[in-house]
Amino acid sequence: MSTTPLTTWSQDGFVGTISLDNASRHNALSHQLVMEVIEALKVLHEAQTRVVVLRARAGSKIWSAGHDIGELPVDGRDPLGWNDPLRELVRTIETFRAPVIAMIDGGVWGGAVEVVLACDIIIATPESTFAVTPAKLGVPYNVSGMMTFMSAASLRIVKELAFTAAPISATRAEHVGMINHVVASEDLERFTQGMASTIAANAPLSISVMKEQLRVLAGAKPLTPRGFEKVQGLRRVVYDSNDYHEGIRAFKEKRKPQFKGN
Repeated sequence: MSTTPLTTWSQDGFVGTISLDNASRHNALSHQLVMEVIEALKVLHEAQTRVVVLRARAGSKIWSAGHDIGELPVDGRDPLGWNDPLRELVRTIETFRAPVIAMIDGGVWGGAVEVVLACDIIIATPESTFAVTPAKLGVPYNVSGMMTFMSAASLRIVKELAFTAAPISATRAEHVGMINHVVASEDLERFTQGMASTIAANAPLSISVMKEQLRVLAGAKPLTPRGFEKVQGLRRVVYDSNDYHEGIRAFKEKRKPQFKGN
């Protein structure tokens, strides 16, 4: 693990800002970077922050490349289990008592899409794109992650994103209700900070309670124990497969994977 920080954070009044700052790795969601974001959220929580802006460092062409593939297990373990750092980050954002605004300028790939969709408000530029890429890697996504996607978009849009692994533009994402606003790159920071200031001026307890109410209601989707076991069993078929190992190897070797369906 690097001793160099991969994120920065600051607070201005009641508005906190966390910036992903590992451009050399396209802000990949490594264990270190994720834990730094979680720790910053904890500090901002203690500081009574009323709204947090989650962004990449200004000028980043990639907001985040998603999961650090080099950290995915290749020994048959669930690659996206409950204790995975990404899962903890998503839960931390969802349960953070104040709104979290994702400010996007650049590409968002793989697991980073879930992180963004876990945020309460998403503001992007016309150049921003979102791509759900597990199918390109042979990686099975998890139940809670799929529920995050389904809370942000219709089932048909989720299927298209998951099956094609193709990027969706910010303009289309706004059109289908995945994100809140698309604004010009030169106006992004001003617009985002303006919204953050508006939220921060409102009653924090009221907003905190409404955020938790909406989180609970959005998650009130019935899933039987048998259904959950079936989904988990289907995921194990994937991460025990040759295709899963081929996807990881191909990514590390920077070549196109040759999937065989077994």
